[in-house]
Amino acid sequence: MAKNKKKVTAASKAELMVLTIQDIIKQLIQAHDEGRDVNLNKIKSITSSKYGLPSQPRLVDIVAGVPRNYRKSHQITLFIPNNVKVLVPKLKAKPVRTASGIAVVAVMCKPHRCPHISMTGNICVYCPGGPDSDFEYSTQSYTGYEPTSMRAIRARYNPYLQVKHRTEQLRQLGHNVDKVEFIVMGGTFMALDEEYRDYFIRNLHDALSGHTSNNVEEAVKYSEHSKTKCIGITIETRPDYCLKKHLSSMLNYGCTRLEIGVQSVYEDVARDTNRGHTVRAVCESFQQAKDAGFKVVAHMMPDLPNVDIERDIQGFTEFFENPAFRADGLKIYPTLVIRGTGLYELWKTGRYRSYPPDVLIDLVARILALVPPWTRVYRVQRDIPMPLVSSGVEHGNLRELALARMKDLGTECRDVRTREVGIQELHQKVKPYEVELIRRDYYANGGWETFLSYEDVEQDIHSN
Repeated sequence: MAKNKKKVTAASKAELMVLTIQDIIKQLIQAHDEGRDVNLNKIKSITSSKYGLPSQPRLVDIVAGVPRNYRKSHQITLFIPNNVKVLVPKLKAKPVRTASGIAVVAVMCKPHRCPHISMTGNICVYCPGGPDSDFEYSTQSYTGYEPTSMRAIRARYNPYLQVKHRTEQLRQLGHNVDKVEFIVMGGTFMALDEEYRDYFIRNLHDALSGHTSNNVEEAVKYSEHSKTKCIGITIETRPDYCLKKHLSSMLNYGCTRLEIGVQSVYEDVARDTNRGHTVRAVCESFQQAKDAGFKVVAHMMPDLPNVDIERDIQGFTEFFENPAFRADGLKIYPTLVIRGTGLYELWKTGRYRSYPPDVLIDLVARILALVPPWTRVYRVQRDIPMPLVSSGVEHGNLRELALARMKDLGTECRDVRTREVGIQELHQKVKPYEVELIRRDYYANGGWETFLSYEDVEQDIHSN
């Protein structure tokens, strides 16, 4: 009798969940008829309480339950008058992920040791993760607890499964995955053997096309004609693994952009943190990469040992103004103190101290104010879970706080991402009105760069 009662209770909960989802969708459709905007979280909360549910329905289940006649190209459309708005921005999780029209799919290669250990005897002083770390099954510079790392571990670092699972997940959450850009993470990919690299890249393309290829060239060919297009591949690398032979291989893979670990423009800081390469090598790798046709994104780390706030500002000013640097994009990764690193030992013994939270926000705000309009700031902090961080960043929304600080100070961030039409429409609810072609010329890495963009100059919106 007890078992039967338990089954009835479980079935009742499932039925209540279905009724709740139906009610939520009904309210969304009613809002379309009346031309009203809605707060999905509020509707979920009120409706779940109405049916006595202990938890709210998942977003995936709500998206899946919308009637077919309200779907459009695998996405859900709310036909508000004049068909101006769609339901997707209201339903999809983290709409900023595909605000630019491209779904970024991060994948990780298998764990391997950092290549410069053989030369310097150790890894970078701040670097967590890797086969020899406290986080055994993680890749170099990751802990294994980041969302991308956990997806990779679940897939046992199989590239095909990583892509299949992630694209399906994004699709279920309401995102458009017609255009996909891969980011190959997990340490220095080009330090791995050629056979493994070819296998990895081949499977990225095959996961989109559904074809089983024998080589990279065949995989790229079929991927070009698949419904879900690979519009680019980004590979993380080091300056000393960005030589001509590496660049040639990456072009064959279909790679369009490189993320190069710079961390600091100061020679003494690179030496003291055990980077294993010189700043001159950074400048040379930038020039060679751009000459080969790659876009270059630099990783920079403020708050490194032996660097105070003024020196940090000077370093970023040098990065943006010195033609030897001037990358196309930037990821700002404030230094984090994580257990098991050399920096953790320095911090524990009082030989290193992180900036206080407010000082770090001020610093990032000042850095963002320096960014030229042709540079895109992709990230402002690592996605390492906060419980693993002993010292460093204390806020998970550092970019948001820095932009708010800039607004208080009367300054603006003019990087490509902040001014992009999709981001502006999402956050500021504004659209471009009068668009014109803007040309910006600047000297960088031994040649002249021309940055062309269509912009609404009055509203400072970047539309392409």
